[in-house]
Amino acid sequence: MDAAASNPAPVSEQPVGAVSDLVVLGLGYVGLPLAAEAVSAGLKVTGLDVSGHVVDGLNNAVSHVDDLSSEDVHQMLDRGFTATTDPTCLSTTRTIVICVPTPLSPEGGPDLGAVTSAATSIAAQLQPGTLVILESTTYPGTTEEVVRPLLEKSGLVAGADFHLAFSPERIDPGNPTFGVANTPKVVGGLTPECGEAAAVFYADFVNTVVRARGTREAEMAKLLENTYRHVNIALVNEMAIFCQELGIDLWDSIAAAATKPFGFQPFYPGPGVGGHCIPIDPNYLSYKVKTLGYPFRFVELAQEINGRMPSYVIQRAQELLNDSGLALSRSKVLLLGVTYKADIADQRESPARPVARKLAAKGATLTYHDPHVESWQVDGVDVPRSTDLEQALADADLTILLTDHSEYRPKRLEEYARLLLDTRGVLRRPEPETDSAPGIPAQVRRHAPREGLQVL
Repeated sequence: MDAAASNPAPVSEQPVGAVSDLVVLGLGYVGLPLAAEAVSAGLKVTGLDVSGHVVDGLNNAVSHVDDLSSEDVHQMLDRGFTATTDPTCLSTTRTIVICVPTPLSPEGGPDLGAVTSAATSIAAQLQPGTLVILESTTYPGTTEEVVRPLLEKSGLVAGADFHLAFSPERIDPGNPTFGVANTPKVVGGLTPECGEAAAVFYADFVNTVVRARGTREAEMAKLLENTYRHVNIALVNEMAIFCQELGIDLWDSIAAAATKPFGFQPFYPGPGVGGHCIPIDPNYLSYKVKTLGYPFRFVELAQEINGRMPSYVIQRAQELLNDSGLALSRSKVLLLGVTYKADIADQRESPARPVARKLAAKGATLTYHDPHVESWQVDGVDVPRSTDLEQALADADLTILLTDHSEYRPKRLEEYARLLLDTRGVLRRPEPETDSAPGIPAQVRRHAPREGLQVL
């Protein structure tokens, strides 16, 4: 019988000698915004990270993530926040939240190295009554099957001596509307009491807490969210390819479908998928399903379709150049935007890199423009950066827009670009000062006004 279920003794309310309310383990795109929100709610927070560079920067009020400015970090420090590389802080806190990276291994499976390392560090310091929450995205069962045994090497029993829960992160870098406080927080505990302890903790600085049945259900919720997006993006990416062959304006079709007030959510084609979530998270679910002996065909097909989009971008680029009597191997190609989404500096899994790699292999001369990225390398080779957008557009034989930063206005692109392949639908949008007609999404109000400008 499970020790947590058989032991009637309740977990003590808090560790003896606790001096902080929270230690956030991992101070990246997830951990630092979480720490900031907790600090703003009046909690005493310590940030723990293995990187001395990150810790020193934060203690000197220097931010390294898009969603927090250095001034924000300065305010955190004024409210008592401190960052450290010393794991002994784990022994004197009420709550520990694990926010470490969960990338893919070279074989394409889950890499839980950072999670297991974090759990091992916690076990060495764990005190009775502590609440431990995993936020790092992973496959269902990780909290109970991987993290719990490591923590219990402390001699303490999860659910009896300390609380254990999973709460999926829902950070959307660069989102001006939804942050930690106003995005509902899903929580699943190892036991109902663990779930309640985690829900009470988050309620101090999150508006809405949603209780899942347990850790596995909470883990699955995160993977379901991103697999849904992955599959639907793959659907419109595949439609973009055959609609081009059929002479159908897919963007116009999406706009028409989006007027339906129920049963449809618009997704748009692009050069691939980027960021930590969509290219990575469905692989965790696929991995778990494969352990049961089943193929996860939806995810595998979505990966195949989205993975081939950089090659399709190159095909369209070559066709656009050929129509103008130019060869890709002798052309100057400008890449607009190398981050994975608009108006942030995050380059994780950006499709710009495979596009650039394929262009370079075909002999194109590359430059890039990105207001958020001062230097950029592909396979260890520096790609020259252009800082004058209008001059760069005029100099390039072909411009490929890969990230729809707000600086890339339709009128500006139309005026200066010789040839342009727009993979994000920017040319279909109105200028910011122009109102779109009622009922018609702004994404598709405009049409490319001249030859040489194409939308994916």
